[in-house]
Amino acid sequence: MTDILLEVADLTTEIGTGPHPARVVEGLALRLHRGETFALLGESGCGKSMTALSLMRLLPPGGRIAAGTVDLAGTDLLRLTEAQMRGWRGGRMAMIFQEPQTSLNPVLRIGEQIGEAVRVHEGRPRRLVEDRVLELLDAVGIPDPARRLGEYPHQLSGGMKQRVMIAMALAGDPDLLIADEPTTALDVTIQAQVLRLLKDLQRTTDMAVLLITHDLGVVAETADRLAVMYAGQIVETATVAEFFAAPAHPYSRRLMASLPGADKRQGRLAVIPGRVPPLDQPFVGCRFAPRCTEVLPECLTEAPGWTALAAGRGVRCHRSAGVPPAPAATAPVPAHSQASAPSATTGDLLTVQDLAVHFPIQRGVFRRVVGQVRAVDGVSLHLQAGRTLALVGESGCGKTTAGKGILQLTAPTGGSVRYLGRELRGLGYRRMRPYRKDLQIIFQDPFASMNPRMLVGDLIGEGLQALRIERTRAGRGKRVADLLDLVGMNPEAAQRYPHEFSGGQRQRLCIARALAVEPKLIVCDEPTSALDVSVQAQILNLLKDLQDRLGLAYLFITHNISVVAYLAHEVAVMYLGRVVEQGPVAAVLDDPRHPYTRALLSAVPVVDPASRRQIIRLEGDMPSPANPPTGCYFHPRCPEAMEACARDYPGETRLGDGRVVHCLRMEQQANG
Repeated sequence: MTDILLEVADLTTEIGTGPHPARVVEGLALRLHRGETFALLGESGCGKSMTALSLMRLLPPGGRIAAGTVDLAGTDLLRLTEAQMRGWRGGRMAMIFQEPQTSLNPVLRIGEQIGEAVRVHEGRPRRLVEDRVLELLDAVGIPDPARRLGEYPHQLSGGMKQRVMIAMALAGDPDLLIADEPTTALDVTIQAQVLRLLKDLQRTTDMAVLLITHDLGVVAETADRLAVMYAGQIVETATVAEFFAAPAHPYSRRLMASLPGADKRQGRLAVIPGRVPPLDQPFVGCRFAPRCTEVLPECLTEAPGWTALAAGRGVRCHRSAGVPPAPAATAPVPAHSQASAPSATTGDLLTVQDLAVHFPIQRGVFRRVVGQVRAVDGVSLHLQAGRTLALVGESGCGKTTAGKGILQLTAPTGGSVRYLGRELRGLGYRRMRPYRKDLQIIFQDPFASMNPRMLVGDLIGEGLQALRIERTRAGRGKRVADLLDLVGMNPEAAQRYPHEFSGGQRQRLCIARALAVEPKLIVCDEPTSALDVSVQAQILNLLKDLQDRLGLAYLFITHNISVVAYLAHEVAVMYLGRVVEQGPVAAVLDDPRHPYTRALLSAVPVVDPASRRQIIRLEGDMPSPANPPTGCYFHPRCPEAMEACARDYPGETRLGDGRVVHCLRMEQQANG
């Protein structure tokens, strides 16, 4: 690091009016050097994104910067007029927003959107703009950039849309790039590509990156220094190596303890009780004190000051003034640990054989069928009571469609789905109705899956009424109260609406709704993908406790490998509608045999440097399920492909550790 690019001092941002406006950022101070990556960590609602919007001066209506300075390359941005700020915003400093789909204009072609940024910030004549746009698209690694110029955002994959956002941000050759959760909605393989792209750009341009994220693995692998935010304040700063070796603040330690992993399978994850407090109130004492397990008497009455621990490292905590930290809290083993979970039945609860879900492609006035989208193309799974089978893979591989096909929410076009030996495929609405009680689903987005006009009590009790399990309102009310208590929520929540709850609480409500009809199997579709690590730990503990207590079986759809390592018993890896490897979770994660599984696991960011794998780079994007490749579907991207892989789809190879792999190389090795 040669010199300081950005220096922020005593930045305070308020939203709202009245005697107690919400101070979403208070007294923030940080420094960024040229060429470094600085990460901002913390739970949702702690002020990370509002910090970024304050630096860009893009606050929402009612927001204002009440105090502080933001010095970028010697200029205080807070003293510039809005007209002057436009020259800096997108020029010397740029921002990548969290959701590329909502940040791109859906009715403008990609070339037009990037070209607008080039014209505004570089002042090029129109005839030269296209050359610069092609140069930017090539710089961010988009294949065939000349063709992509004329495409719309909906025609691009999630990773490519994020690359377009980066290209637009680079149009002004910024000194500082603010990346607000740039990989949250991406698969691990696409995430690895985007992070590698940012690192490559930094090396060539000496650009500084302010990375806002709640993914500790991403921070460990990409950042140089970090700051932890809580309730609008920075509570700790350190280098990445110092932080992960010994986090200094109790909040930081609890975040680390909340991370799931294979080493914590026999116990519960540490959780942080409560949630981030509302910021429209006067605070007395430490803001984290109500949730802290190491609280001191002075924490309740006196706000802690900033204590410098070393050069570039500091903490906001009373214990930093010579009071030794409390012993590390270990997660207690639940009364029903994995070893004492209900034993599985001798047979399979669910048997899926060659499941296929194809969607017709229709064209013309008469809607003629001209092809098929092979979303699920021959999936076979087995699941026993009291067990968890994880289904992993990139977006678009067919995981969610497979789950809906198993539950007959989407009609399968082939194969067999047997529940307790009884065939479900082909049953109509009425004949399927008796099985709805045993087969439930938790959707990925809890807010979108609940009617916002219905009270929580009515939402949870709806299944009880529809399936005629509990006919009286009084009986349903008692059952709903018991369910809310079971998932760790106050029964009074029944009289509130979904929008009155946090993301983690809404997910608990969805779990309560699924449990209301006493199911035997629950399909969990990415139930923790949008949650902070602390809230994720609460949900995983709850799911594990319920499985141990009730003998539930889970089909857990996810792309979070650390969650798989903690919760699952078996794992199946999907690629383009087919399972390529399946077996016990420890065997698959520790020693993957299929090239795609190895590439997928190598891209997972991990905190422990000793556990990191050499990233296997996959060229190109996943092929379209409407036109899958001949032979092995993975061979166009496979670094180990042979000539025969393009001709024949590999059959099933069974390994001695209970695994099934579809790979020609495995066939050759098995046959000697």
